[in-house]
Amino acid sequence: MKAVVLGADDHFRPTEVPAPVPGPGEVAVQVAYAGVQWGDVLVRAGHFPVPRPFVPGFEVAGRITAVGEGVAEGRVGEQVVALVGGGGYAEVVLAPSVLAINAESVDVRTAGGFGWIAPTAYDLISTVAGIGSGDSVLIHAASGGVGTLAAQFAAAAGARRIVGVAGDADRAAYARQFGYHRVLTRAEFPQALGDETFDAILDPVGGPTRTASLALLAPHGRLVVYGNIATFDPVDLSTNDVLMNGQSVMTYNSNLLSRTHPDRLAGSAAGALALVADGSVRIDITAEHELADVETAIANLATGTARGKSVIRVR
Repeated sequence: MKAVVLGADDHFRPTEVPAPVPGPGEVAVQVAYAGVQWGDVLVRAGHFPVPRPFVPGFEVAGRITAVGEGVAEGRVGEQVVALVGGGGYAEVVLAPSVLAINAESVDVRTAGGFGWIAPTAYDLISTVAGIGSGDSVLIHAASGGVGTLAAQFAAAAGARRIVGVAGDADRAAYARQFGYHRVLTRAEFPQALGDETFDAILDPVGGPTRTASLALLAPHGRLVVYGNIATFDPVDLSTNDVLMNGQSVMTYNSNLLSRTHPDRLAGSAAGALALVADGSVRIDITAEHELADVETAIANLATGTARGKSVIRVR
């Protein structure tokens, strides 16, 4: 079968590889679309230690063609979104059956854009930050896949005010179509906010952005950390200060959740998918690439050229 392989030289190359066979608890998915995500950037940069050559791609949509021991035969032919630990940039990928979520309620291209961003955004808003009616939310990386969905999930949860921060004016303009009440550029943050504070702040950026965000929390506010786009340098904070203000700093790691409590991640994915299916939330697929163009798709994400969600069309 065809697959894209990441070599020791950090380049992605289309290659012929053997088709995988599902083991116990696994399903084989014939890939229609694979989503491009930040994990691909981190793997190429060496932040995730994987053996080379390696077939990247961590999220796909397609149909189950075979099942392993312990998986119901009736699942063969089912359209799914599958969250995987690699191998998605290929014609067939193996997935844990629990993380192959039924996606018959949406078209397969939309399912291809769903990937990790939708359950991540859903969990950040609903599970971790616990956004409810009347809350105010600040979302960093507002024009990205998670950011555009998090704003919509926050609106669906009843947030009264949703503010975003994006890298530049073009990205801020793009983000505004997803329900934000206001979107700032990175250069305007935090000065343009004045004395405004927030009940919850979502931060995948890190560094000075994280420090500034702590200062913008309202009493009992929640800072939710789920990445380090800008820097992996640690940020110091005073637990005494957050205690006195009843504030919380929480983290979210979907990759870890997939290994420790995959059923929880699958439940969040199903909840997010229901909101996509009924039209409450829109996944904006802005770029579609061929399998041979994986290198370009990942480079566009790494440099900030991409907006919303990019997908790879496999079949």
